[in-house]
Amino acid sequence: MKDTSKHDERIAKMLFASVYPHYVTKVEKKGRTKEELHQVIEWLTAYNEETLQELLEARVTFETFFEKATLNPNAHLVKGVICGYRVEEIENSLTQQVRYLDKLVDELARGRKMEKILREP
Repeated sequence: MKDTSKHDERIAKMLFASVYPHYVTKVEKKGRTKEELHQVIEWLTAYNEETLQELLEARVTFETFFEKATLNPNAHLVKGVICGYRVEEIENSLTQQVRYLDKLVDELARGRKMEKILREP
């Protein structure tokens, strides 16, 4: 297996606020809404609108973003390939959590139904 420690460290130090606008652009280009994006983020992290805005304004790193989050107990059901890696096989827990979010945003942009994205029965 490849040594991904430098990659993991880079992800940890990346600012959530620097990536968030790209998430918004990606979903809106595909006809989805910012509100749907926030719904996906809330499902994964338990952050409501107010907390999400505070974290964006505070310009927290992904490390801090996920340290403060309460990860959804069904997050492990997020599977598939994102950025060339199988999400379920990523060993670094922070990198895996960031990739969970990337995968959910990707599914939203691809037009997947919300109940499937949110892993509801």
